[in-house]
Parts: sequence; structure tokens; C-alpha cells
Amino acid sequence: MIFQQSRKTSRKKKTAGVRFWRLPQASFRLFGFNTTVSTISPRMNIRCFYSSITPSGRIRHTITDKSESKPNATGKSIMTFQKKYYIYSTFLFLTLILPQISHAEIRIVTTTEDIASITTEIGRDKVEVSAITRGYQDTHYIEAKPSYMVKANRADLLIYQGLELEVGWLPLLIRGARNPQIMPGGKGLLNLSSAIVPLEVPVGEVDRSRGDIHPLGNPHYHLDPENGLMMASAIAEKLKELDPENAAGYTDNWNRFRQKLESKIIEWQSRLDAIPDKRVVTYHTTWSYFLHRFGIQSVGTLEDKPGVPPSPRHLADLANKMNREKIKIILAANYHETRFSELLASKTGARILSMPVSTGGVDEVTDYIGLFDYLVERMAAAFQSGEKS
Repeated sequence: MIFQQSRKTSRKKKTAGVRFWRLPQASFRLFGFNTTVSTISPRMNIRCFYSSITPSGRIRHTITDKSESKPNATGKSIMTFQKKYYIYSTFLFLTLILPQISHAEIRIVTTTEDIASITTEIGRDKVEVSAITRGYQDTHYIEAKPSYMVKANRADLLIYQGLELEVGWLPLLIRGARNPQIMPGGKGLLNLSSAIVPLEVPVGEVDRSRGDIHPLGNPHYHLDPENGLMMASAIAEKLKELDPENAAGYTDNWNRFRQKLESKIIEWQSRLDAIPDKRVVTYHTTWSYFLHRFGIQSVGTLEDKPGVPPSPRHLADLANKMNREKIKIILAANYHETRFSELLASKTGARILSMPVSTGGVDEVTDYIGLFDYLVERMAAAFQSGEKS
């Protein structure tokens, strides 16, 4: 049963010298009939034009008027259609609209699918969450599309990663959304980087000669699951601030998520601790937090400088080092181009391990915890395969 209120504006109508007000039309589907009701009210009398489409496709029209109601055989007035209509409308309001009001969800937009996954775990049925970027995209390079601005315009809360991960497009998106609640300083804007301690904060003057570096530190902190706990805690606190009536539920959800993630961290750590030699070459510094958490050593990066393609000299030096130290894994994000990795692999016999860095990066990874299940298992299998070769 679907009820839709049309947006037609009220206007006056004259009929036989009498001034009427045309009230809004209403259309709904009732017991298989597509129905439209239009009411016209001259002061005290109410006239209703009622049309319906029968299952056979015929159109039936009915006009009722309060002044034309006839008493029945018992002397009682027959209930006119407009009374039935108003009773039906009241019933719809009480059964459909009021429950939606009482169970209103907090509309949340996140910049990544990792943040969306964690937010859903904390908010559960109290939130409606949508992510702007997909897990297979490089979040640095996203276009601020009008459709993203529409999402942000309707949001009660915008959550982003920070440390300038989204600096190329998020400020433009926020301005275009024209939503005061998510403007800088608004209560509907949450920067999760304030909850963590960043790695690789540059020292000294930062300029383009040092490559594409982030002056506030490496922004890929979500790849340390311990930081995932901090992110979840910050999200829970923000939801409790915006929706204090459901604060206890958010706390319970946070505790459940924390217990599950802490248990998984112990499991992942044990899985990788069993491998004695954990050394890799990485394409970019994307993996720094993951490597740091699980005791994996990076002996070099394929890029000479962050965001800058490697020179032939750099590739030759790196290949010599890998051969000398017997490094057999080149670790890259699955959105990075493969030609430089393939060239280095051809000179060293190393295996290219191209993996997602975010939830949704591959079909098998559907949530934040599932991301680490996938990464740890693939990483452990690659190390063990290298030991046998």
C-alpha cells in the first residue's frame, strides 16, 4: 500500500458562481487499485472527485457532496466518501508516517568505505550511511561530483579520514553541498585523524621537491587495526553527542565491535608472528601502518619519491638490493599501475602482491574486519610461498 501526497499548490476555482478552494490531490494504491482523490471545499460543504482504475483497466469516476447525502431507510445518513477518505488518511498517518518520525535515522556520509563499515557497526539501525569513494579507488584522486554534493547536502554528519587524504576534492564538495551543519566548525563534521597518532610526519620544510608528501603525516592509518579501534571510539562519541537518547545503544555497539576487533588483532598477529623473515619492497608508503603493526620490514619503495614515478637508476639500484638481500615480495595497492612492478619483478624474480587497501577493494572484502582477514591471509601465504622457493 503506497500513499503519495502531490505537491500541487492550492488555488481557487469558481463553479456556478460559488467560490471553491481546490485542496491538494492525493494518490494511493489500495487493494490493487490505482486511486486519485481531489477535494473541493466551498465553506462548509465538501465535494470529492474520486477516480479509480479497476483491474480490468476501466476508469471509474465518482462525485460526492456532503449536501447531497441522502438518508437511508432507517433515517440515518450514509457516510460520504470524504469522511472515509479522511479516516483513511488519518490511519495512514498513524501507521506509516509516525513510525518513521519516531525512528528517524541519522544520515551520515563518509569519505571511505572503511569509515562507512565502522560507522554502520556503531550506529546499526539508528544510522543511514553512504560512502563517497569505492574501495578500489585511490582516495587521493576523486572528482567532487554534483551527486556527492547532493548527498552531503542532506547529511546530518560527514566523517572523513583527514591528514589531507581528501584535500584535493573534499573542501570543494563541502562548499558545494551548502550544508551549514558539515561546514568547518559545524557539529556535523568529524575528522577521524584527531583520534590517532600519525606516522611519517615530515621534518623540516615541506615542498614539491620532496615529492607528494603529506605535511601532517601518512593518512592511511586505517590499515592499522588498532587505529580502527580509535576510529570507532570517536564515531561512537559523535553519535552520542548528536543522538543522546540512543547513547546507551551506541556504547553497547562500540563495546561489541571493540571486543571482536581486539580478538581478531590477536589472531592476525599470531598468524604473521609465526613467519620469521618478513621483508618486502612496497610501491608506495600506503602500507606503512600495516607493516608497522605486524612487524613487517620494508627495505625500499618502488617510487623514488612519494607520488613520483621511479627513474631507471632507482629501479636498477632497488633491483640490486632485492637480489642481494633475497627480497621476494613487491607489495602494491591494487589501484596502482603495474608496469614498474612488473619490470622490477622481471629483474629480481620477486612476486607482485597486489592487494586492496580498503573495504570493497575486492568483492570478497565487504567490511573492515574482513579487510584484515583478507590481507593477513594473503600476506602470510606469500611469505610462506617465498620460503619454499
